[in-house]
Amino acid sequence: MSQTVQIGPTALVKLAELLHTSAVSQVVVLADENTVRECLPIVEPHLPAGYRLVEMPAGEEYKTLETCQLLWAELTELRADRYAVVVNLGGGVVTDLGGFAAAVYKRGVRFVQVPTTLLAQVDASVGGKTGVDFMGFKNQLGVFQAAAAVCIEPRFLRTLDPRQLKSGYAEVVKHWLIADAEAFDRNRYVGIMVDDWTPIVEESVALKQHIVEQDPLETGLRKLLNFGHTVGHALESYLLQQPGREILHGEAVAAGMVCETWLSYHRGLLSAAELDKIETFLFSIFEKVQFVLLETEAIADYALQDKKNTGSIINCTLLEGLGRGVYDQPVTLAEISEALRYYHRLPG
Repeated sequence: MSQTVQIGPTALVKLAELLHTSAVSQVVVLADENTVRECLPIVEPHLPAGYRLVEMPAGEEYKTLETCQLLWAELTELRADRYAVVVNLGGGVVTDLGGFAAAVYKRGVRFVQVPTTLLAQVDASVGGKTGVDFMGFKNQLGVFQAAAAVCIEPRFLRTLDPRQLKSGYAEVVKHWLIADAEAFDRNRYVGIMVDDWTPIVEESVALKQHIVEQDPLETGLRKLLNFGHTVGHALESYLLQQPGREILHGEAVAAGMVCETWLSYHRGLLSAAELDKIETFLFSIFEKVQFVLLETEAIADYALQDKKNTGSIINCTLLEGLGRGVYDQPVTLAEISEALRYYHRLPG
C-alpha cells in the first residue's frame, strides 16, 4: 500500500501533472464549506477545466453515509467511469470520507488527497485508511485503500485557527511518543510556536509511512499508531452525541494520550517521571476536556466498539518508555473508567 507523497511548494504541481493526462476522464473535487472558501482558490489553477465541485458541510457530524451520497450522486449524474479521479480537498473528515466514497463507487475509482489541516497532513491523509462514522461510533465503516497520491502544501496551515492547529499537533506528539523520544525532547520546549511546519510534517509523515509500509492492514505493528485513540475515540464518540459538547479529534486524542500514559504507568511500563513529563507537556498545549465523573462508565463503554478489540477483549496501545509504544495490551472497562477518573482529577 505504498503511496506517492509530495510535500512542499511542488505538491500542487504534482497534482496538476496527475490530473492533466488522457488517463483521467473526469475530475470531481470534494471540499467542505471552509476549504471552498480558503483553499480552493489556491488549488484551482492546478485543476483541469471542467472539473466538478461537490461541497459538503464542515464538521465531524457530517462524516456519514448520507454525505457520501452527495458524492456518489454527482459521480453517477456525471456518468463518471473508472478513469475518473476524486480530489479530496480538506481536513480529516473530507479525506476519510472522500477516500471511502471513491473506493466504493464502481468498486473503486482513484482519489488524490490534498490535506489542508495539520491533522490531515500528518495523519489522516497518509496510510490508506478511509471511513465514515456510523451509529455514533468513530470510523465504524471503512476500507483500506491507498490514494493515487497525497499532495501536501504546508501553506494551507496558514488558514487554520489555533484550535485546529493544536488538534493536528496531537497526532505529531503521538508519533514522537510511540517512536521518537529524541524528537519529543527536542520539540517539547517549542510547542506550536513554529514558523515553518514543513520539517515537522515531513518527519511525521516519514515515521507513519515507515510503520504503514511494514503493516498496511493493521495486523500488528501499525496498531502503534492508535496510541491515545482507544480512550480518545470513546471520549470523542460520546461527546459527539451530546449537542454543543463536541470536541475536535486531536483534542480527544490528547486526552486519550494522558489516560493511556497513566495506564502505562499503572501497569509498571512507564516511570512516574515519564508520566509527569508527558502530562506536563500535553497540558501546556491542550485544554482539559470537560466531563463529569458520573459519565466515565458511559464513555468507557464506547471502547467496546474499538476496532483493535478481539471479541470482548479491549486491546490498547501503551508506552513502555518514551518513544517506545507497545500494542495489543488488553485492558478492562474498569481500567479505562479509572483512567478517565484520573484524568478528571487532574488540574486544568
